[in-house]
Amino acid sequence: MTAQESHDGAEVAARTERRWATISIIIIVVLALLAAFAGIHQATMPQARVETTDPARIHLSGEFVESNLGSVLEPSGAVTVRAIGQQYSFTPSCLLLPAQTPITLRATSADVVHGILIQGTNVNTMLVPGYISEQFMRFERTGDYLMPCQEFCSFGHEGMWGKVRVIDKAEFASRAKNGGRLSCVGQ
Repeated sequence: MTAQESHDGAEVAARTERRWATISIIIIVVLALLAAFAGIHQATMPQARVETTDPARIHLSGEFVESNLGSVLEPSGAVTVRAIGQQYSFTPSCLLLPAQTPITLRATSADVVHGILIQGTNVNTMLVPGYISEQFMRFERTGDYLMPCQEFCSFGHEGMWGKVRVIDKAEFASRAKNGGRLSCVGQ
């Protein structure tokens, strides 16, 4: 190999490395710009609707009084579930829901930040004192699902578990025809 061929090979390698370095830098800059845009856009575009409640009075009046917690069949055929997270439990501790039905979970916290995670599903929401969280869901199959608190809420957090029991749509309608709120607490 001559000196000229060696010099040409080194020049080709240097050009190739510069091209890859340029492509890498462009990719990094584009990703940084996308991340900055998404962060700024989210910071300037808050949720369209934010609902608040007084955490000191949720048990006394309004949507989250004890008699209004649990599942209810709406006239439209959809189901609304209301729940409260508080140290160290969910109220109600067992949610009774129908399969193959649109469900709206409305929940809040009475004390600190909690989280609802229904294992085996994509349901995952935070419960912040003073704010109402709304989560839409639908279960295709019947069965029991665990519902742990997924936000560390203090000592005792590891024991904060609830349960979701999904039953057949017709059975749920049968239980709901008498009115009132449904839950599977004690079953």
